[in-house]
Amino acid sequence: SSWGTSERATRTSPEPANIMAPFRYHQYHIVGRHVPTDAQPEPQIYRMKLWSLDDTRAKSKFWYFLSRLKKVKKANGQIIACNEIFEEDTTSIKNYGVWIRYQSRTGFHNAYKEYREISMNKAVDALYEEMASRHRVRAPCLQIIKIALVADADVKRDNTIQFLGRKEPVSFPVVNKVLRADAKSQKTTFKYTRPNFSAL
Repeated sequence: SSWGTSERATRTSPEPANIMAPFRYHQYHIVGRHVPTDAQPEPQIYRMKLWSLDDTRAKSKFWYFLSRLKKVKKANGQIIACNEIFEEDTTSIKNYGVWIRYQSRTGFHNAYKEYREISMNKAVDALYEEMASRHRVRAPCLQIIKIALVADADVKRDNTIQFLGRKEPVSFPVVNKVLRADAKSQKTTFKYTRPNFSAL
């Protein structure tokens, strides 16, 4: 549009949020090795499990770690396989323990976190969100060492223990009490008397 002319912008209504939002981080299993040479026709094969946003970033992270552990880098190496790992049970909630190493403004630190999620990928999402908000840790500065399922008896963090009912039974308050009629014949849309909430 030219100067001086006003056009009414059409605003579309936002789409409803998906309750079961997909996870951002995916787990990948990558296998790589050094390029075969005359001196070493069958080089050592290395495999690694890691989390990333997509397979391209997963391969980049694979070479990042492998180049610091072994004398193999992307220029003289090759990827043999890159597969995404899927969990069997993603419907029941479980306890996950995460061992991490991260870089802060002062140095490098080791930490242990616990999360209650339905899948390991959801736990990794929660990990990155917590470390970014609570500790101001950027995603490239966070390294996941190990993730494992934790039994209810082995849970350490109080934030996770409160949902297990170990100290006292888990109970949730009824914040919205709905008054219902005793029978369907007594059900009406409009009441001729003001409801009495003092008995609740």
